[in-house]
Amino acid sequence: MALATPWVRLAGLLTLAAAAAATDAQARGALLVGNKSANTVWWLALEGGRRLHEAGTGPGPHEIVVSPDGRTAAVSEYGHDRPGNTVGVYAAHDGRLLHRVERGGHTRPHGMRFAADGGLLVTTERSQALLRVDPAGIERVYEVGPGLGHMVALSADDRYAYVSKLTAGSVARVDLASGEVLERPAGKGAEGIAVAPDGTVWVSNRSADTVTVHDPDTLEVLATLDSPGFPIRVAFTADGAHAVVTNARAATLAVFSTRDRTPVATVPLVEEGARFRDTMLGRDALPIGAIADPDGGRVYVAVSGANQIAVVDTASWTVVERWSTGDEPDALAIVRDLPEAP
Repeated sequence: MALATPWVRLAGLLTLAAAAAATDAQARGALLVGNKSANTVWWLALEGGRRLHEAGTGPGPHEIVVSPDGRTAAVSEYGHDRPGNTVGVYAAHDGRLLHRVERGGHTRPHGMRFAADGGLLVTTERSQALLRVDPAGIERVYEVGPGLGHMVALSADDRYAYVSKLTAGSVARVDLASGEVLERPAGKGAEGIAVAPDGTVWVSNRSADTVTVHDPDTLEVLATLDSPGFPIRVAFTADGAHAVVTNARAATLAVFSTRDRTPVATVPLVEEGARFRDTMLGRDALPIGAIADPDGGRVYVAVSGANQIAVVDTASWTVVERWSTGDEPDALAIVRDLPEAP
């Protein structure tokens, strides 16, 4: 039996009674939605979008990741006018706060990824670093240099972290054993980043209206794909056949074949005549966060300006449902087959 990580030990605080009370909808899974302006995370049932739970967070919840064992969810608490410096750790099945990781002068936490061993990697924009943290605090600091390190992705073997650098328009590869950093150009406004099943690194460059595909070893650009309208996030479908890119200003989801790196579809994400709220990026539809259901049939997109989730069917590449959220949804994560408490 594998040794419990600190995150698993935190999850031991969950009670059997709470687990036994989970509804059928919860047992099938939930979409976790970070509402940036409301300072909340909502749990929405994957069947029908009914709200199951709500958790208050620190100011400006920007990203959410779920631990490898599915028991905890980490939320980067970015802050609003005042920079945040915490990561909230919540029970994945009901949203109870388990712990808050303080990170001192490492402010503006943003992108996050869990490694397979339970270590949590977090970018910190103000300190120009990538941190590895556990519930007790900071384990290691990787200096990634100026350029606003924003989002982070991991290689399949957890050997490398890839960081998109927004103002530098570049991508950095961090060797997590040695700390060595390799950096190469991507595109102006490099923001979204994800590692494809074949190991290539895909970066959405919001100011260049492109997606660049990089060799994972050299970071050489292998392909440049047009994605007009402020491409801000990139993710992959469960089968790895498609990359999906949210175009925030165009209010579309661009779909690309990962095999031949060509466009497949462009999905309009908002209803005709929809009215939008002010967000941190202005007043517009602003689809930002996107995540594919592990079952393969759907992609969920957070439409920040409309306070809703657009549910996209991957067979027809059309919006089939719309779910209400709190103010300014962005970060998304999925909990499937919610575990019983130990």
